[in-house]
Amino acid sequence: TTTTTTTRGRASHRRGGRRLTTTVAAKGGKGKDKDPPRASGLLSGVHPDSLVACASIAERAEAASDAWSVHVTPFLDPALAADALAVVGRMADVDARPWGGYDRAERVRLVIGRAEVLDAPPASEGDERRGVGSSFAELSGDDTASGAAVVALLQVSGNFMFDAADHRDFLGAVLGTGIERDRVGDILVQGERGAQVLATPEMATFLSQALTSVRSVPVACAAAPLSDLRVPSPRVDAFNSVEASMRLDAIASAGFRMSRSKMSDLVTSGAVRVNWREGCKPKTVVATGDVISLRGKGRVEVGEVETTKKGKFSVQLTRYL
Repeated sequence: TTTTTTTRGRASHRRGGRRLTTTVAAKGGKGKDKDPPRASGLLSGVHPDSLVACASIAERAEAASDAWSVHVTPFLDPALAADALAVVGRMADVDARPWGGYDRAERVRLVIGRAEVLDAPPASEGDERRGVGSSFAELSGDDTASGAAVVALLQVSGNFMFDAADHRDFLGAVLGTGIERDRVGDILVQGERGAQVLATPEMATFLSQALTSVRSVPVACAAAPLSDLRVPSPRVDAFNSVEASMRLDAIASAGFRMSRSKMSDLVTSGAVRVNWREGCKPKTVVATGDVISLRGKGRVEVGEVETTKKGKFSVQLTRYL
């Protein structure tokens, strides 16, 4: 996976603090696949699906700290971003700031570097650093023309009145142009008018020419400033439910207001994720802070849990529609 690295030109400074420690166990002889690195040190507690990516991010973070430079990851899904932020948070002399184009973005890029670098004021006109994009203020801005910003907005316009397209349709059309998923952030569908797509600046430029239709509808694509982003206000339904257990099928059936047997079937089919991860089972136990998502139905966040006098669980649930 390629990444973007920008440098301020400051002298390298060796630092102390915790360093990455991983081991790799080989399955077999030469040419065989390898297992993911076993968690050790900084990677302790990281989900197995995130180990390889987090090990790479930690190495890049260490290099960015030593060189007083900035490393920017590709777009990460919420589960991987959470693991990566936890890993970098354990490291000395380096910070990670998530940015996906707006404050509540689900898919984000991590801007990684020393706090002194990330918090530096944007370069002024005539400064040799202008356009390098070393500070977080520049990298999270709109200046894609100079190469500073790391997230760009693409407006995809078409008449979808007679052939409605949903998120999956737009994502499929975008990936159908041949680009990788980690080059694309959130996609905000705008009903009959089209959608707004967040992507790396390079891929936004590519898509402006390569993306010509979604479903049967011809589309026109044009770059737009992030200030044109139209993020809908979340529709929230908060309520309390009393359940006999904290099993996924029980809590999800309450959160999405459907029968437990139907929810159990949906979990088994793979339509349900916990904290954006696949492979859940109906008997999986959930807890405060977990996010349960159901394909096409939004997500439910598990709030505070209290035990009743009868030994049941009083659970605060918030559904995002």
